[in-house]
Amino acid sequence: MRKNGDIIAIYSRKSKFTGKGESIDNQIELCRDYIRVHYGDPAADHSIVYEDEGFSGGNLNRPDFKQMMQDAHAHKFRAIVVYRLDRISRNVSDFSSLIEELNRLDIAFISIREQFDTGTPMGRAMMYIASVFSQLERETIAERIRDNMHELAKTGRWLGGTTPTGYTSESVKHITVDGKSKKSCHLKLLPEEAEIVRKIFDLFIETDSLTAVDAELLRQHITTKTGRKFTRFSIKNILQNPVYLIADQDAYDYFTAKHADLFSDLSDFDGIHGILAYHRTNQQKGHTTVNLPIEDWIICVGKHPGIIPAKTWIRVQESLERNKSKAYRTSRNNKALLTGLLFCRCGNRMYPKLSKRKTIDGEPVFTYVCKLKERSKRSRCNRRNVNGNALDAAVIEEVKKLSEDKQGFIAQLEKSRNYDTGNRDGYDTRLANLRAEQAQKERNISALVDSLAELGDSAAKGHVAKRIEELHRCNEELSARIAELESLASRHTLSDAEFDTLSQLLSVFHDSMDAMSVEQKRAALRTVVCKVIWDGKYAHIILSGASEDETAYPDADELPDETLSDACSKAHRREDSK
Repeated sequence: MRKNGDIIAIYSRKSKFTGKGESIDNQIELCRDYIRVHYGDPAADHSIVYEDEGFSGGNLNRPDFKQMMQDAHAHKFRAIVVYRLDRISRNVSDFSSLIEELNRLDIAFISIREQFDTGTPMGRAMMYIASVFSQLERETIAERIRDNMHELAKTGRWLGGTTPTGYTSESVKHITVDGKSKKSCHLKLLPEEAEIVRKIFDLFIETDSLTAVDAELLRQHITTKTGRKFTRFSIKNILQNPVYLIADQDAYDYFTAKHADLFSDLSDFDGIHGILAYHRTNQQKGHTTVNLPIEDWIICVGKHPGIIPAKTWIRVQESLERNKSKAYRTSRNNKALLTGLLFCRCGNRMYPKLSKRKTIDGEPVFTYVCKLKERSKRSRCNRRNVNGNALDAAVIEEVKKLSEDKQGFIAQLEKSRNYDTGNRDGYDTRLANLRAEQAQKERNISALVDSLAELGDSAAKGHVAKRIEELHRCNEELSARIAELESLASRHTLSDAEFDTLSQLLSVFHDSMDAMSVEQKRAALRTVVCKVIWDGKYAHIILSGASEDETAYPDADELPDETLSDACSKAHRREDSK
């Protein structure tokens, strides 16, 4: 095994930014003092410091921790020193795996507070025991939060956040037994929006299809409460939300059979009010939000009126569960080159749809279909589809012709590089801001969780738990936005090495294109093509660096009948001449 370096690493972590107690700086100084005493001044002065401030100990998804483990595998140090055991992790599984990995790398782990050193057998045994207690503390905190949810469930209050379609939130004052005035939030029915919810359930019962419901809502120009188009995902969220369920005998029997945590008596299921469900999702930093099974839900009867009869709501859940096996899944063998680049003239993206037919070469035949046309069942867009194999080939041929003017072609590459770099900078800035906002909310949540233990039986505990729930919802939305931006940013990333390689390939584009793989062709096209617009008859190629605002699209009826390749050629020449 490769020998580890003589350097000693220091790791410190704190869940939130404060200047009190075991701050990052305090932890580092205490670790340095320990190293100085046991390993000498040179070791303390040359120690490597890794610090993660504002990150939870619930998992190992922390930037400096990951960097430390990369350096450990590179054998850059011989020991890791921490101030306290739970600075590394509060999770037994994570901690045990870490110790085993460090043992394989022959790296000692030292916790100065507990005086554990994995360099000795007794130190390793005691380390595992202490980690069990660290996880016990973490689980105790989680249990206290769940107990607070139970107490909130008894009140039937709305805890805040984005109100579901059909309702708005209103503040209600009430007087406690000791004469104090308190405010709480309840859901108030919005009749017009409630009709939309009823229509969505009726359409799904009639069609048994999310796609069909989506198409009908588009056809009728029905939008969400924020004015946006409904999607299959937003429709499914409405159909699965128990807030609309009228609390009656059927609802009580359903949740009892599903082993949900019920906090309302049968007498409360009066056939009038709706249901509130807590603990429906599991939200962890750095992980996708997971929908929890009904048996983990905390159910109570709310103060708001229900909208959908229990029999109807239950029937919809059974249908959604049954339809999971029929859900559309994108083909993994998609060879379409213009995915992400091709737009319909109506402004919506076009995506490839495979058929069962084959070309002469044995390749699957596919067409590009307008997303809005497909979703609205032709009611909002009725432009004809385009043969994907033919369009890909036509665009490739037009881009090949760029090699005939090599000087102008390299200039187009530079324009594309500047375009992508500019976009990337914008993405990085927005991502940094969103991540900072998410980290701040994580710190706020950690601070509130810590405060729950100090509040005891104080009436303020309810408000704290409510705020925790709100922050969790906000973090879920931030995670989705971050994931979307990361996906968009990755599409525009072109490293120096990739750019140089593509420059060489594209400079002899005419000869090299046919030899490229599908992924290489896609990357090459995205270097020179900004967008391709299909008007129902002709394809218009917009090169990177060209302004779409300057492009004039003639009506299809005004153009002579030509081949698809001819149309692409004409569109390309218009752009080149600008």
